[in-house]
This record gives sequence, C-alpha cells and structure tokens, in this order.
Amino acid sequence: MTYRGVILDVDGTVVRGDEPIPGSGDGLDAIDAAGLERVFVSNNPTKRPAAYVERFARAGFEMAASEVITAGTVTARYLREERPDDDLFVVGESGLVDILTDAGLSVVEADDSPDTLVASVDEEFDYDSLCEALWTLSDDGVAFIGTDPDTVIPAAERDVPGSGAIINAIAGVAERDPDVVLGKPSDTARDMALEHLGVPAESVLVVGDRLDTDIALGERAGMTTALVKTGVTDEETLAASSITPDYVLDSLGDVSKVLTEQTV
Repeated sequence: MTYRGVILDVDGTVVRGDEPIPGSGDGLDAIDAAGLERVFVSNNPTKRPAAYVERFARAGFEMAASEVITAGTVTARYLREERPDDDLFVVGESGLVDILTDAGLSVVEADDSPDTLVASVDEEFDYDSLCEALWTLSDDGVAFIGTDPDTVIPAAERDVPGSGAIINAIAGVAERDPDVVLGKPSDTARDMALEHLGVPAESVLVVGDRLDTDIALGERAGMTTALVKTGVTDEETLAASSITPDYVLDSLGDVSKVLTEQTV
C-alpha cells in the first residue's frame, strides 16, 4: 500500500483541550516527512475551522483553516445540498447557528413553523429545550437532522456528553429516529475529506480514537485505518466491537510504524 493522504481526527488523537497529546507532534512530523496530503476531520459541530488554527497554535502546531472539516461544516454542506430552502430550528450552541447562517441557511425559532430540526451538542440543553423539540417533531413533515453521533467526547479534564446524547434524548421523547446523522462517518464527511485530499480512497490512511466514527468512516470507504488508544476507546470496547481497525497504536506518535510498512 502506498499512502497519498491521511485523515486525522482531532480530539483524543492530536490534542485534548488545548494540550498536545504526547507523541502527536512526532506523528504529525512523520506525516509531513512522508509528503502526505492531510485533512483534520472533527465531529465538533460548534467551532469554525479558523478556531482550530488558534487551538493548534496554543498546542504548538501549525495548520491552515482550509485543512479542517467539522461536523458543523458537514451539516451546512448537507443542508445546502439537500434542504437549501428549509427554515431550521436548531437545538445547539451559537457556534453552530453561526456556521449555518454563514452558509446562507435560515435559522428560526421553534414557534416559527420550522421545516427541519437540527439537533447537536448544547451545554444549555434543558427540559424546555426537550419540550420544544418534542412539539416540533410531533409534525411528521418536519425533518430531523443530527450533526454527529458522538455520545461522549474527550474534553480537557475528562470525557463529557456530546451531540449524540442530546440527539438520543430528543429521539426518545419524539419516538422517531433522525432522518440522517452527519459528521463522521457520514457519506458527506467522507466526500468532503476526499475532495480536499484529491486522492483515491484506497490510498488514504485514517487515524482516530473512535471506532464508530473515525474507523467506521475509513472502513466503509476502503481506506486503511489506525486506532489510537489516547481517546475514548479502551481495550474492552475494542474487543467487543464489530469494527476492526487495520492497526492499533498507542498514540499518533507511532504512525511512522504504519507509514514505513507501505510499499511502492
């Protein structure tokens, strides 16, 4: 296998909060030395790509905003393509609303007869939010979109609930599943990553800490996958999963072992 590009997760793989994960700098250097195209794909739906440039700088790394795809930008892409004229009711944080409105999409309140409910992580999610979501989705004609499936996400101090927890809560009371959940490992996220890299899927290495998003994205597309043990996946979870990475690494710092196995 000759690698030409790499898809990298962010939280739990390169950084935790604003701190670099030990070994991640060596891993990024190895990818750079191998001459691979790279793209960072995060399931965080609340931050613009430019925010990652600042965050990586605080961790001591350089990157360009053009190298970043997030669950927010994936959601905006999907809605622009599939539901461009919809009025959106967003259960989520202001950062997501900004990303959607910057994309030219219409965001309204729950009592403004929205066409689509977009559910995402929201630190202010409460009983009133759940009621509004329930009442909105009582109309079967309203679409139900989730930004990403992550129920738990690695934060600076310890893991915290993510978008998936809120999406599942809304799905439970509304008694209906989302029409689509975006972010990794969705087709839209895959397509955006491959468009950025400009190389065939079979020549791409995916590195991340989560089986059902990072590794699943690569597995479905015929990419080579490497799981790092610096995030949310422990040995017990790995052993019980039907998703099997091609490589299991202690950290991103060990990615050179994968790269040196490639053959021309």
